[in-house]
Amino acid sequence: MINLLRPELLRPDFCRTVVFGLVALAALVTGSQFGAATARDRLITYGCALLAGVFGVTATRTAAREVHRVAAGRAGEAAATPLRVMIELTGYLLVVVSVCDLLDVGLQRLLVAGSVTGIILGLAAQPVLGNLFAGLVILFARPYVPGTRVRIESGALNGPHVGTIVSAGLLYTVLQTEQGPLNIPNSALMASAVGPYDAA
Repeated sequence: MINLLRPELLRPDFCRTVVFGLVALAALVTGSQFGAATARDRLITYGCALLAGVFGVTATRTAAREVHRVAAGRAGEAAATPLRVMIELTGYLLVVVSVCDLLDVGLQRLLVAGSVTGIILGLAAQPVLGNLFAGLVILFARPYVPGTRVRIESGALNGPHVGTIVSAGLLYTVLQTEQGPLNIPNSALMASAVGPYDAA
């Protein structure tokens, strides 16, 4: 039986993310128990907000590093770097919103405006988001990795296409064919039949 608590099986960044995340969560919970009735309560709340912000940002950065390491090994640097940036931005946003809520900073209007803007941007960027989410599914499902020779059956792509996977990014996958490199949108790959190709 494998002992999952063995140090060699635990990645340092993963362990730090868990510890820092729990400390930030504990600070948020503790700070929410105090109001602003007295100077002492306000001081405790501000201190908890500071701890939540510092440890939340640190947890976000270590989590992004760990995801970058895993993604780089599975899909290459082209997919790992954008994924790391996306996780960092999402984590920082969550930290800011949580700290502002703890300090009773009014975010209602900002959140409403952000929601409307998000809907508009989501509709405008629907093809990009489709490729992005398809890229995330491909990244974790790993139907292929860079260096794999595959055959892609798809009427929408005027297939079949045979070639070697050069890189698997979050938006496009690059296939090296006999005619040259082919950038295939990930959303199209999700709707295609992909399998290993053996010339023999």
